[in-house]
Amino acid sequence: MADFPNPGHDHDVCTDRVVREAQAICRRRGVRLTRQREKVLDVLAQSHQPMGAYEILDVLAKDGKRPAPITVYRALDFLVQQGLVHRIESRNAFVACMVGEAAHDTVVFLICRTCGNVGEAIAEDVGAAINKVAQKSGFTPDLTVVEIDGLCSHCAGTQSRPSVQ
Repeated sequence: MADFPNPGHDHDVCTDRVVREAQAICRRRGVRLTRQREKVLDVLAQSHQPMGAYEILDVLAKDGKRPAPITVYRALDFLVQQGLVHRIESRNAFVACMVGEAAHDTVVFLICRTCGNVGEAIAEDVGAAINKVAQKSGFTPDLTVVEIDGLCSHCAGTQSRPSVQ
C-alpha cells in the first residue's frame, strides 16, 4: 500500500529517515554516499513530487554555487543504481525511494494529477501477473515499474471512489 503524506506534514522527518537509511545501505554495500549524492537525495526527499535534474540544480543553487549539471546526473545515476532514487519515466523525473531496502522487483508509482505527489508501493501480485504474461512471450523482465495517474486520497477527499476495472 502506498502512503501519501498529509499536505502539511513535516518533510524533515521524511528527509532524515531517507538519508539515514541511505547512509546505512551504502555502508553495508561498501559504496560511497558522497556529500554531493547526499545533497541530491536530500532535495528529492524534501518533496514527494518528481523532480527533473534541472529542478534539483535550481534547489542546490540556493545554497550558493550552482553545481555543474553533470555532477547532478552522476549523483542521480548512482542513487538510481543503488535503489535509493527511482526514475519516473512518464515525467522524465526522479523521486526518493520511500520504502527503503524492500524488494523492488515490482514497483507501482501512484502519481496524483492534482498535487503531483507520488506514492510508492511494492506490488508483488502485479509483478507475478506481468511475469506470467512475459513468460508466455519468452521474455524475462529484470524490473517491472508501473506508473498510474489519478487522485491521491487527500485530493480526492475521504469519499471512496469506484475502482477502475
